[in-house]
Amino acid sequence: MTRLDIIGASFGRTGTTSVRLALETLGFGPCHYMRHLFTDVEHARDWMWVADGNDPNWDVLLSGFASTIAWPASCYWRELAEAFPDAKVLLIDRDPVEWYGSVSRTLYRTRPRTAVEPRDKTIERLIWSGVFDGRFSDPQHAMDVYRAHRDEVRATIPADRLVDVDVAAGWPPLCEALGVAVPDEPFPHANSTGEYLDRARSAGAVPN
Repeated sequence: MTRLDIIGASFGRTGTTSVRLALETLGFGPCHYMRHLFTDVEHARDWMWVADGNDPNWDVLLSGFASTIAWPASCYWRELAEAFPDAKVLLIDRDPVEWYGSVSRTLYRTRPRTAVEPRDKTIERLIWSGVFDGRFSDPQHAMDVYRAHRDEVRATIPADRLVDVDVAAGWPPLCEALGVAVPDEPFPHANSTGEYLDRARSAGAVPN
């Protein structure tokens, strides 16, 4: 039986990689994130089944994980919050303009134009066609969706259950909200736009 401690409700490119590393350092790992769709084909197929409109089986999708962060799981933050009532719900705050610029230059820029693999079909259906209604290229629409999502999470999750943090604030707010001690090491900062694009260029996903 899957047991989650942390449900990530944030969109990608809000500092989720840094927070994922922080959660795992604090003992809330392994943490589920989008990369698992790229490293496990069967896992990607399981998520594609959900993206096709079928009811999620969380014991299958999240088996072995203690937390989730960003997409695809954050597309189902409401369902997860109901299925795991003892879990904290994590929301990471980032300026909408900065967020849109980051996604535009990374995830959206490097997405396959034709989704063939299960992982790419899942991402296309849940995120680009789902969350953003096929209109991510419209900055105002995408940022309105981002703001509305952020507001909805804050209005829905009780204050004593919501972990609402800014990556720039480092360890203290996160650790206080989770009731754990601050580690004696720097807060992780990873997967900047430059780092993402360097990996994408190495993989041939964007031109040099």
